[in-house]
Amino acid sequence: MILHILKSKVKTGIYRILFISLMIPGLVPTNILWAVAPPNNAGQKTALISFIDLSGQKERQVVVDKEPGQYLGHPTTVLLEDQKTILCVYPKGHGKGPICLKKSTDGGLTWSGRLPVPDNWATSLETPTIHRIIDEAGRRRLIVFSGLYPCRISVSEDDGRSWSPLTPVGDWGGIVIMSSVVRLKNGAYMALFHDDGRFFKKDGTATKTMTLYKTFSGNGGLTWSFPEPIFASQDIHLCEPGAVRSPDGNQIAALLRENTRTRNSYVIFTKDEGEHWSKPRELPASLTGDRHTAKYAPDGRLFISFRDMAAGSPWRGDWVAWVGTYQDIIEGREGQYRIRLMDNLKDGDCAYPGVEVLPDGTFVATTYGHWIEGEPPFIMSARLKLTEIDALAGRRGQLR
Repeated sequence: MILHILKSKVKTGIYRILFISLMIPGLVPTNILWAVAPPNNAGQKTALISFIDLSGQKERQVVVDKEPGQYLGHPTTVLLEDQKTILCVYPKGHGKGPICLKKSTDGGLTWSGRLPVPDNWATSLETPTIHRIIDEAGRRRLIVFSGLYPCRISVSEDDGRSWSPLTPVGDWGGIVIMSSVVRLKNGAYMALFHDDGRFFKKDGTATKTMTLYKTFSGNGGLTWSFPEPIFASQDIHLCEPGAVRSPDGNQIAALLRENTRTRNSYVIFTKDEGEHWSKPRELPASLTGDRHTAKYAPDGRLFISFRDMAAGSPWRGDWVAWVGTYQDIIEGREGQYRIRLMDNLKDGDCAYPGVEVLPDGTFVATTYGHWIEGEPPFIMSARLKLTEIDALAGRRGQLR
């Protein structure tokens, strides 16, 4: 083991960083601990947590789609019930742009060409999201949402082989519709999104207030209720909710991007299936970022993928993941690991991810980013098991 004490410049200033690097033959150096002192005027708190850098391990990376000269961004994924078929949707452009669809039948190791989709998918105005929804009779549907005004949906009842055109679901809209969809105990679904006044209604205008919304469907996603506000503020701009249910099923947490960039990310909780929510609470720096997507490993730990936006982080703007427990989130602890999945080479333009878990515990995380200097972003996935991360860190995975 080699110890390095370094001074390093990062985007927001000069920081003291302590690295403990574990040198493993055949692998890139893996940073397993860091500490950062923030500038005096930083609004965000910084992290002290074990860090693992996988960005140089090309064997973990799979190209999902790349087109010369074309911006490809903002994917989401869904794993079908055979536990090996993954569908991925993403726009040709930064959010706005024709929606593309691809499929993997081997758990993300290889991908099809772009599949046929309805003509009006080309009219999508914003980041598409794809979700599996099952109605009370057990009928399974896939739904693709397309946002801004109005919110529109496209439905497949044959696991993505055919799709209805995008059609409005109501006289309302929003940003990143729907960043989260959660099945409730009564079999209905709750979806979460946000807006700043521009797109919730026709001809809206931007305000200084960011509002989180919830909407419900009781018929398998075919119709959705008029959205209700969860939280609104001019002081903190909470958006892009990433929801995860507690291990016992009795609570839902929503992790939130803070878009003024003056605070860490936040979390809110509900114990009554979305009817009431707790006051937002700031998260540790280790969970500070954008577009959190959370899934459980077989051992009960959480893997959360997002764009790193923590003040002072040497990986700020890169694609990272957090590993810890749901109890860590409740108690405000930093967690176990922060993992750099890939190095994004332009600003913070990356990481609207899909995350799936295969039966053997392999996480297949998929996102876009500027992976090659001077080229537009494209879609990649990264693969890992938490047991591999434990081995790199020289420790056993433990639930606390």
